[in-house]
Amino acid sequence: MSEPVPYLDLRAQLKPLRAELDAAIARTLDNCSFCLGPDVAQFEKDFAVFCGAQHALGFNSGTSALHVAMRLLNVGPGDEVITTPYTFIATSWAISYCGAKPVYVDIDEATFNLDPQRIERAITPRTKAVLPVHLYGQSFDVDAITAICKKHKLPFVEDAAQAHGAKYRGKSIGTFGAVSCFSFYPAKNLGACGEGGALVTNDAALAARAKSLREHGSTVRYHHDEVGYNYRLEGIQGAVLGVKLKHLGQWTRERQRVAARYAELLADTPLQLPAVTPGSESAWHLYTVRSSRRDELKKHLDANGIGNAVHYPMPLHLQKAYAHLGHQPGDFPVAEKASREVLSLPMFPELTDAQIQRVADVVKGFFGQ
Repeated sequence: MSEPVPYLDLRAQLKPLRAELDAAIARTLDNCSFCLGPDVAQFEKDFAVFCGAQHALGFNSGTSALHVAMRLLNVGPGDEVITTPYTFIATSWAISYCGAKPVYVDIDEATFNLDPQRIERAITPRTKAVLPVHLYGQSFDVDAITAICKKHKLPFVEDAAQAHGAKYRGKSIGTFGAVSCFSFYPAKNLGACGEGGALVTNDAALAARAKSLREHGSTVRYHHDEVGYNYRLEGIQGAVLGVKLKHLGQWTRERQRVAARYAELLADTPLQLPAVTPGSESAWHLYTVRSSRRDELKKHLDANGIGNAVHYPMPLHLQKAYAHLGHQPGDFPVAEKASREVLSLPMFPELTDAQIQRVADVVKGFFGQ
């Protein structure tokens, strides 16, 4: 069998950065700045500039950042937040942590993102906010969602956990909502060597409150203004992210190269290839195709040494944790169909042309091409 192609190869990313990472981590160790500290502060400044935003705050995870984003909008018991049933469950956790109810709206079949045409039907007097996701690195329809939220005087939060470096109408993702949240889980486009996240906003008052909430609801040590959390980003992760951020632009361009090559090589297959939202530039966190024969194709790729993954095999409204919402199969048919058909192919900046060709050849072999 030919050389296997991994689904993700973090070693290939870290190897050329190792000396720089070692030096940055050693500096943090020498400074003993383990919780927040100067490396986190510098990364926050640099990440704000990268996003084109006024404020960026480091968190211990993207989930924590989303939770605090809901707190900033004063989401609480009895409130509803409109969101997508087709993403990682952390998006819904942020709503549930506040005692509010996630209200699901089905997705657009082409982009996997929240379908704006369905949002207004889900708005009730209890709706407090909208929480859409830029899934797989593809921007959601920002103009449409912004217009709906303005019409109904609702804030929205961008879940940009998979969209570092993505753009919408030439502007970086993360600057459209009242607040935006990113994840730095190691497999993300910008990943820490551990957990991490960020909250981004142009509102100084929201940024100040978020800063307090991530540190036990405190602005003055041992004085606590409201119930807060220990959601601080570790100093070592700030140092790592500071090094890696310098390379994110180039990594995004390489991901776009890989996606473009896949599109060329797989154009004549029965696969439904990923679509990019009009006016946007994808960060290609994942390259997710669709097939009615997904499970067979997955087995074929596995047998031929081609890494792959399913994102996501069960939509959120059918998860046991949300059984109390009373949803049934068929409630969100587009999301349910996607969960049966999606398959993510290898996607990382270091993929070689030969590896991409190998993936395409194996996929075509499955279809007898």
